[in-house]
Amino acid sequence: MSPLSPAVAAGADRDGPPAVTAAADDHCGGQCSDILPPGQNGNATLAQILLNQAFGTQPAHAEDQLGPYANLATGYPSLTGDTINSFFNDASFGVPADQVASTVRPAGRTDVTIVRDKKTGVPHISGTTRYGTEFGAGYAAAQDRLWLMDLFRHVGRGELTSFAGGAPANQGLEQQFWRSAPYTEAELQAQIDSAAAKAGARGAQALADVEAYLAGVNAYIDASDKARTFPGEYVLTGHKDAITNAGTIEHFEPADLVALASVIGALFGSGGGGEVNNALSLLAAQQKYGVAEGTKVWESFRQRNDPEAVLTVRDGSFPYLTPPADPQGRALPDAGSVTAEPLVYDRTGSATAQPAATALSSARRGMSNALVVSGEHTASGHPVAVFGPQTGYFAPQLLMLQEIQGPGLSARGASFAGLSMYVELGRGQDYAWSATTSGQDIIDTYAVELCQDDVHYLYRGTCVPMEKVERKNAWTPTVADGTAAGSYTMRVWRTEYGPVEYRATVGGKKVAYTSLRSSFLHEADSIIGFQMLNDPDHVKGPEGFRSAVQHINYTFNWFYADAERTAYYNSGDNPVRADGVDADFPVWARPAREWRNWDPAANTAAYTPASAHPQSTGQDYYVSWNNKVARDYSTASWGDGSVHRGNLLDDRVRALVERGGVTRAALVRAMAEAGLTDLRAEDVLPDLLKVIDTAPVADSATQAAVDRLRAWLTAGGRRTVTSAGAKTYAHADAVRIMDAWWPLLVKAEFAPGLGTELYTALTANLPVDESPSAAHGPTGAHAGSAFQYGWWSHVDKDLRAVLGEPVSGPLARAYCGGGDRAACRDVLLTTLKEAAAKTPAQVYPGDDNCAAGDQWCADAVVHRTLGGIKHGPIAWQNRPTYQQVVEFTSRR
Repeated sequence: MSPLSPAVAAGADRDGPPAVTAAADDHCGGQCSDILPPGQNGNATLAQILLNQAFGTQPAHAEDQLGPYANLATGYPSLTGDTINSFFNDASFGVPADQVASTVRPAGRTDVTIVRDKKTGVPHISGTTRYGTEFGAGYAAAQDRLWLMDLFRHVGRGELTSFAGGAPANQGLEQQFWRSAPYTEAELQAQIDSAAAKAGARGAQALADVEAYLAGVNAYIDASDKARTFPGEYVLTGHKDAITNAGTIEHFEPADLVALASVIGALFGSGGGGEVNNALSLLAAQQKYGVAEGTKVWESFRQRNDPEAVLTVRDGSFPYLTPPADPQGRALPDAGSVTAEPLVYDRTGSATAQPAATALSSARRGMSNALVVSGEHTASGHPVAVFGPQTGYFAPQLLMLQEIQGPGLSARGASFAGLSMYVELGRGQDYAWSATTSGQDIIDTYAVELCQDDVHYLYRGTCVPMEKVERKNAWTPTVADGTAAGSYTMRVWRTEYGPVEYRATVGGKKVAYTSLRSSFLHEADSIIGFQMLNDPDHVKGPEGFRSAVQHINYTFNWFYADAERTAYYNSGDNPVRADGVDADFPVWARPAREWRNWDPAANTAAYTPASAHPQSTGQDYYVSWNNKVARDYSTASWGDGSVHRGNLLDDRVRALVERGGVTRAALVRAMAEAGLTDLRAEDVLPDLLKVIDTAPVADSATQAAVDRLRAWLTAGGRRTVTSAGAKTYAHADAVRIMDAWWPLLVKAEFAPGLGTELYTALTANLPVDESPSAAHGPTGAHAGSAFQYGWWSHVDKDLRAVLGEPVSGPLARAYCGGGDRAACRDVLLTTLKEAAAKTPAQVYPGDDNCAAGDQWCADAVVHRTLGGIKHGPIAWQNRPTYQQVVEFTSRR
């Protein structure tokens, strides 16, 4: 059968007789599964929202994937190949005739059909023309996520509060994202045109796909407005009248997709930044120890290329951003001179200024994770993969599921709402792909020297004005949030070297620190890569996969599996820096320090060639959990050292591969177990106990705490409940003690030697802890993702040095007890005793979701509400939001 043939399942068509055609080629043999909580349906009418708020009732398919997803936490130990789909969906192509819930030809079109299945309500979009297929994709997206799409096109424009009200969360969202992408309307449209123009026939096809997709979105807007079935949030925010139906839901246009893409790119695909923060901690280290020794101390904490780091690509070297021996052009700030550039002005009423992007907030959210095993080590002889992105937990979810079949299109999987003209993460006819965030540095900080006044700067020797870009927002009270009226103006000063983020002096000269990102003005460029991934004529093996993801300018790790082969590729537009530039620090904005071949008008430059990007085909296994990508490949991430959450995957998958006969069920169990394990318990607690065990513990209360921790470690160090449905951990006291102990011991171990100023500066680079219950750090409370950011490696290396064990890539100095084992032991026991005495209420102080002392709830995953429908919390799991389990049984 031709890969261009449509796949349309049987079912009743409300506009005509049943339509039945053959399904597209599906080589999964029933071995492909996926899951995306809480549910496919992210739209709700006003009546459904009011019922949910009053009685907790849920619209159909609003949270039917949440239960199976949550149940894996207790069900994984007994999971088998036959029971995988008790926790996942069947991700085969098409819908069996007896499972068809509805069949719709949107807007009466005869060239596209949307079939939804009974179990999940996922749309299976099949078209006989390319235009019709994309029209159907847009229509289905609006059916499932119209409010969310509308919300985020306003977030990307910095206009959320004017659209959805001035709730503090709304103010924070628009302030967070607009600062990094303060585009004009002309620039939004130009990016669509530019992406299409430079990609030849594929670019022209992408532009046509966008237009068809938006036509489908707008057709649904018109149909739902006429039928009064539009999302109820439009009434709650004052855009529609529930009685008269007065008001308007604005149609979508191509520029809206760029605004959406800028938000997604900023969240998940823009590695780098943080150079000002790095400079502050380096200066603090040099101030304490002197330039030479201070630099050594700083580098040892930075861990740019730690030899003990777990790697995704284990063979070969891929040098990138190697620290120069003699750095050139550094523009380090004078002590005490750095101030964050204000974003918010002219506040009135309920307006607030959220904390600006300061030198103390450089960490970014990660995506995770991937476990891929080659066929050489599986029971079937076919590769097995368990992978997916961790995009956070929201209601409705940022991602949505779909199957799309039409001319040149054949895929099923997840896409970001409003960008679903193609499947972005999923499976094709005989292959599957997924991504994790890689974090390599595509953002640089330039120090532009000011001239004349604070809004003029030297650009290639000429004093030129900065460009002022503003967004003025005002809001009135709404039913949705009840926030009082208010207004403010967001203002960003832009230079040729990017938006201004900080002001400082360097050697007494006034400068503005700017942020230059290689994907700035190029938010739409990746569309070509995703188009290729959906094209079965393009992807016929690892070569086609690599050529597709090479067109994606976001900083991602990409994984691939078909029936015979596996592959990996690291994507992103990695600019080539000038000789001698250290990308970890601010650099002077002068021609000699600019990116090679940089064109500021188009923001294009010379990029590292595809051959220089980390890549691999057929490695025995791959794991990724935002860990170090490859040897000598530097990223912007701190903490890629001896202990990383990637070790939790690597240890388990390596053991499976060594035994051989890996199955889908075994790989799911490995993922699930790693996702319930406390990284500190598994990989650092043994070091802590070794030090403590060098002498008897005199204090009985402290010994009792040691015994509880040891028993927990023996049981696996997991944060698991006593039984299915329970809300109490099996080793609750040990978990509480570790949560209380870790921040105390890290500070007591390192602060005395580093000094308060340097310790504080380094914790700004890398938070000491990110436990599931942490209400701080990059992800915040109830976010699921945990143990990505922390001082796990630093504690591990320091304690092993104290114990006299070999340490590759050691810290530059000894810290725990000044390097004395007995003194170090005293530090650990003193802090342990203090931690053990803390009550549950002190360790878990409670919040809007949880009572003080409720340990299970403090860890629990909460779907952050972006619309009117709310969902209950689920037990903590450190796993992808959307996840696939795949094993292809044949290939074309």
